[in-house]
Amino acid sequence: MGVVEMVSRPEAILLDMDDTIIAFEHGVDVDACWFQVCGKHLKTTDLGAVRELVRAIKAQAKWYWSDAERHRDGRMDLTAARTRIIDAALRDLSFSSSRDSSVSRAIAQDYGQVRNEAIYLYNDAIETIRHIRSLGIKLALLTNGTSAEQRYKIERFNLAPLFDQILIEQEVGIGKPDPRVYLHALELLGGVEPEFAWMVGDNYEWEITAPQRMGIRGVWISHKRPLLDPRPDAAPYQSITTLSELRNLLD
Repeated sequence: MGVVEMVSRPEAILLDMDDTIIAFEHGVDVDACWFQVCGKHLKTTDLGAVRELVRAIKAQAKWYWSDAERHRDGRMDLTAARTRIIDAALRDLSFSSSRDSSVSRAIAQDYGQVRNEAIYLYNDAIETIRHIRSLGIKLALLTNGTSAEQRYKIERFNLAPLFDQILIEQEVGIGKPDPRVYLHALELLGGVEPEFAWMVGDNYEWEITAPQRMGIRGVWISHKRPLLDPRPDAAPYQSITTLSELRNLLD
């Protein structure tokens, strides 16, 4: 863990959910999820063809989600976004089924279900959040996405009682990295000033760069990636590899 200085406890912590509390991309075998549903709907015994489709879907997805505007629109309707991605992959590979968009939508819907079944809580995540609460630190869950998608996860893992406030992009009308959503969260927590708050999460733009422009200190969960950002002016306040390491910064 990259702790090189003494830190003071914040008055409030804004906590991300996906890939911070819950394994969504990091720790989930995404390829296996795609392979399962693509094999089902292609109805072929040619495993090479299924692998090629999965590869094409991942390439299309990387392009699609790389754009901030597409990302914002896509996460408001994941099934529609995934359908477009799968459609493009099928066309690129000239699959006959690409003529029928219902195949792409069926794959997208089944993939969403399989992915939801695959997500899980990171070890010690709940215990860490409870420890933060025991220190008297105010807590807000700050997550992008739709109400249905994110509330499903919150209810499944009984996260609501752990937080003073829960802000979901679709419900609030704004999401990370819009500066207003961080300020709104702090206002709901009793008007905490940005310099006395931390934002903790795995997305560098959403949890480090954007909040630190406002004076909020960003704690980056790096998931084994390099702990130091190549831009010194955008370096995180602290870097950790798991949420449980947050306890070491606070104790």
